[in-house]
Amino acid sequence: MPADPTPPAQPSHPASPSNPATPTDPAEPTRPARRDLLRTGLATGAAAALGLAATAGTASAAPSRDTDTTDRPDRTLTLTGHLPAGCPDFVYLPLEVPDGVREIAVSYGYDKPPVPAGTPGNSCDIGIFDERGTDLGGDGFRGWSGGFRTEFALARGTATPGYLPGPINPGTWHIALGPYQVAPQGLDYHVQVTLRFGEPGPEFTPAYPPERARGRGRAWYRGDCHLHTVHSDGRRRPEEVAAGARAAGLDFIVSTDHNTSSSHAVWGPLAGPDLLILPGEEITTRNGHWLALGLEAGRFVDWRYRSRDEEFPRFVRQVHRSGGLVVPAHPYCPYVACQWKFGYEQADAVEVWNGPWTYDDESAVDTWDSQLAVALRGGGNGAGGRSWRPAMGNSDAHSAPQVIGLPHNVVLAEDLTRDAVLDGLRAGRSWLAESAAVGLDLTATGGGRQAGIGEELTVPADAPVDVRLAVSGVPGGTVRLITDEGQMHQESLPAGGSGTVVWRTTASLAGYVRAEVRHPRADGTPGKGNTMGEELPWGPMAALTNPIVLRAEEH
Repeated sequence: MPADPTPPAQPSHPASPSNPATPTDPAEPTRPARRDLLRTGLATGAAAALGLAATAGTASAAPSRDTDTTDRPDRTLTLTGHLPAGCPDFVYLPLEVPDGVREIAVSYGYDKPPVPAGTPGNSCDIGIFDERGTDLGGDGFRGWSGGFRTEFALARGTATPGYLPGPINPGTWHIALGPYQVAPQGLDYHVQVTLRFGEPGPEFTPAYPPERARGRGRAWYRGDCHLHTVHSDGRRRPEEVAAGARAAGLDFIVSTDHNTSSSHAVWGPLAGPDLLILPGEEITTRNGHWLALGLEAGRFVDWRYRSRDEEFPRFVRQVHRSGGLVVPAHPYCPYVACQWKFGYEQADAVEVWNGPWTYDDESAVDTWDSQLAVALRGGGNGAGGRSWRPAMGNSDAHSAPQVIGLPHNVVLAEDLTRDAVLDGLRAGRSWLAESAAVGLDLTATGGGRQAGIGEELTVPADAPVDVRLAVSGVPGGTVRLITDEGQMHQESLPAGGSGTVVWRTTASLAGYVRAEVRHPRADGTPGKGNTMGEELPWGPMAALTNPIVLRAEEH
């Protein structure tokens, strides 16, 4: 789940959902767009019809054709307004940018009136779009910081983390407000914009990470695919994340800052022969969060829609066209707007373990396991024609003391490259570990053949199949072997944490087999999984595998 619920620099909403918001696409004339109501500013008739008010110290800066801008003084605009409860997900404040502006600096704030117990108070996110417009999935996006920052600036060669350096072209820009939660009394905001004139300065040169590191050929590689930096709501700088990944014994990471691609351009010098860094994004909608893994460097994925807007498939296609993966994140996270509502049909995998093990992870694993049984029974296809969706585990680490690599994925890839790692994850040739101290190997052997995690073993229906699990690094742990009938075998590991378990089944009895390794429960017992009431059935997860599929030969 989101790992840092209350960073002091934020409004009252949790850290990981600090950036979600959700309109429909105004470019779609057949579908009413909630954000259209305020797209032209709060002084319009549409805004007045909603009972919104706005005042501006200077509503716009008139375009100027002066060629000498070096001595022109800064211009400061102050925009204020009131948003009622139930206002659109996004409010777009128009900003006229004249020629000669070298930097736009923005600061904002809003009131936080007392609210009745149990009622959400005010919280409002912010971002900016340039003269190319605010269309959903369009080219105008220039940055988003959610509720994590109260000010930002951008210019041709530099920008506040979360924002994109680039030309400050004349035209109508828009400050985007995301009223994440609005109190019954409404929300009063004030936005101050400073336009600084002068020569634009040198052009920004992105430093994207390479798509290959020094691998070991076909091998198991460890990687954390859900990490945040100061480019969204994390407190770690990218160099701190890279150092943390190396310290955790990881071979690769995916950068997944919320709703922005700004960090993609800084990872290049931080990657190396020992660490593959892939660009990504966490897309935080009002109906759940999802990870876009392995994006084309610099590619932004929009988040401004709800499930009922039917826009999710459009952005799934965008990610798939670039060869990336679509992964619903922490689907049972209890924070507002985090629960997954888009379905799993178009997902490539699902994040069932997010950060330290908690109740919502138990729910995610149970749902995923039920989907395994349905997919393998009915032969239903998931994304890419696969009949089941792999599980993933990631840290979602934002800041200390959250641990990078707790948990992470251990993937069998042909080499340490972007395409090979994504292929391994897509195929489910992976297992989940709480740390690099945990080792695991799972195989199924029968009929003179052998299969490993994410693979299929086809044997005569009643031929014996020996399932072998070797584990290390989990002192006193509990091994569980699970099929479509549920848990079929349980065994305890010795105090040293290493052991091998062998169990026999047939393809007629088991459509798949997967393994879990649990720590002891708080009372030191392993648990049996059949307790009811408040008592937890198992201890925290130490490792979890994707399944080995068992197929009965057809005659």
